[in-house]
Amino acid sequence: MNDTVVTVVGNVATGVEFRESPTGGVARFRFAVTGRRWDRQKNGWADGPTSFYTVWAWRTLGANLAASVSVGEPLVVHGRLRVREDEREGQRRTSVEIDAMAVGHDLTRGTAAFRRVTRATPSLTERHKAATEGEGRGRARLEGPDQVRLPGRLPVSEGVPDAAPARALVAASTAVS
Repeated sequence: MNDTVVTVVGNVATGVEFRESPTGGVARFRFAVTGRRWDRQKNGWADGPTSFYTVWAWRTLGANLAASVSVGEPLVVHGRLRVREDEREGQRRTSVEIDAMAVGHDLTRGTAAFRRVTRATPSLTERHKAATEGEGRGRARLEGPDQVRLPGRLPVSEGVPDAAPARALVAASTAVS
């Protein structure tokens, strides 16, 4: 396959929108990339034009992005580049998208603390119980007053710094159902 694979460095321009789809969760956000160059006349760095990309992340990467990334944070995005052209209301439009394969914080501009997501492997009886009780695949559920369980993951506790985004994700998913 002749995919164009790119790695871009920039900032998150919009909040990460996460939703469930038939093939698993999907996250979407806009990403701003501004080139910089050394201006000899001014003896300093000058910003070039800003390019905007729509970044799509599927399944686990999408869920982890929703719980980890906020507007304005510097990221490195690696994925497949897609350029789409369409016509809306008589005007020709071009959109540039990246199907992310990997995303991480840009550590040249800050620090990060990595937390591994541990998947809970449900036993055969748990899967049968979930199927017979009508529990939807991919739906987050409350485990207790201070814990949230995302699909296929162990509970997120109140004391963990990223519990708030997970709790917001649960609130959004339960409000829809």
